[in-house]
Amino acid sequence: MAKKKPATKSKPRPAKRPVKAAKAKVAAKKSASKAKKTRARKPALPRPTITGEEKLFLLFKEDYHARQIFDFLRVETVRDLEQFGPDEIVKRLSRPIVESVERIRRRLAEKNRNLAGDEEYLIGVLREARQ
Repeated sequence: MAKKKPATKSKPRPAKRPVKAAKAKVAAKKSASKAKKTRARKPALPRPTITGEEKLFLLFKEDYHARQIFDFLRVETVRDLEQFGPDEIVKRLSRPIVESVERIRRRLAEKNRNLAGDEEYLIGVLREARQ
């Protein structure tokens, strides 16, 4: 004779949530997703007050140093200038200075002289010359 399987109990169903709690949860999710969307958006920029074809020398009549930078970068209009980032402009402007200082250091090191606090550079150049 075959054994009968014992009757299995069904799992108790979870209690139903009140309607108010469910609506509050949905509302919280919506407000959280709206907050994420607003954080992800870039801030809206105001409309430009000058055109991209505006000449830089007219905008910066009184600023001699700015005009020198524009000459160095070989830009004439606002649109040309907007192609550069601020860090890139500083890097391009400082490169000739850095190269000049390196030439000065090398020339002084060739004569066994150095700038203040630059003894390690002199020692390094002297080692290279001996090898």
